[in-house]
Amino acid sequence: MRLLSIGEILWDVFGKSEILGGAPLNFSVAAQKLGHQVALVTAVGDDRRGRRALDSMRAFGLSADFVQVLAGKNTGTAQVTMDDAGNASYFIERPAAFDPIQLDNARLSAIQALRPAWLYFGTLAQTNPASEEMLHRILGRLPGVQCFYDMNLREGHWNLPLVERLSGLASIVKLNETEAETLFRLTHAGEAFSLEQFCRSWSSTYGVENLCVTLGSEGCAIFMDNRLVRFAGFKVTVADTVGAGDAFAAAFLHGYGLRWPMAGIASFANGLGALVASRPGATPAWTLDECRQLERGGEKSPCA
Repeated sequence: MRLLSIGEILWDVFGKSEILGGAPLNFSVAAQKLGHQVALVTAVGDDRRGRRALDSMRAFGLSADFVQVLAGKNTGTAQVTMDDAGNASYFIERPAAFDPIQLDNARLSAIQALRPAWLYFGTLAQTNPASEEMLHRILGRLPGVQCFYDMNLREGHWNLPLVERLSGLASIVKLNETEAETLFRLTHAGEAFSLEQFCRSWSSTYGVENLCVTLGSEGCAIFMDNRLVRFAGFKVTVADTVGAGDAFAAAFLHGYGLRWPMAGIASFANGLGALVASRPGATPAWTLDECRQLERGGEKSPCA
């Protein structure tokens, strides 16, 4: 499949070490490794981090054709803090080079010529109104493209009206259980949280065909055809969770695009997400054989 990914590229800073990341970049790397043609629309600064980012993208085999290099702007960074379970929290410096993402008519025409089947985006970059407007301009050039919205809500970098607008564009929405509960409490004040009720309401309100809720080590829950089904995850020793959800998203879309049965899609996505979580950094080395081996022989976590 041809895929277009739009959003932030930044360096995840772990103390004195830095690893290239940002959900759209992480997703793009994983999707490219799965055999898809991926174009990433983003921006970096004309600085040391920006040059290193471009070198890293090329090393991953990703095209930098739609990466702008902006003088006077800083390449994005996120200070990453890990808890005892390997879960990450982020302090993201704004503004950054990806604020806002701008494309001239020539680049918009080049994107149109790609004719991607799917457009992937998250929330972070779209909090800049000009970037959200650019997203709509891109969509206007791509009639028939389907959208995969990977929420990735970062504290201080999202708001409910934006999330609602972006959900309304998507055929598939991916989020984690904590995000689902947060959105449920904002939209169903006073009601006890139910994941199934959230999915049913969100799907109906925003016309989302499939809602995918990641459950950490417990796997995932998929809402489709008006029902919620849970799929067990795989037990691994977690190095950190950075990038695991993005790899999950790429694997999910891979199986979905190939029209696999949902059980196969969920198993593959859970497996790749677990494999990435078992290794440090957002884009660690992995092979398809390793993922399949984990699926075949890995110990499954019980469904919640």
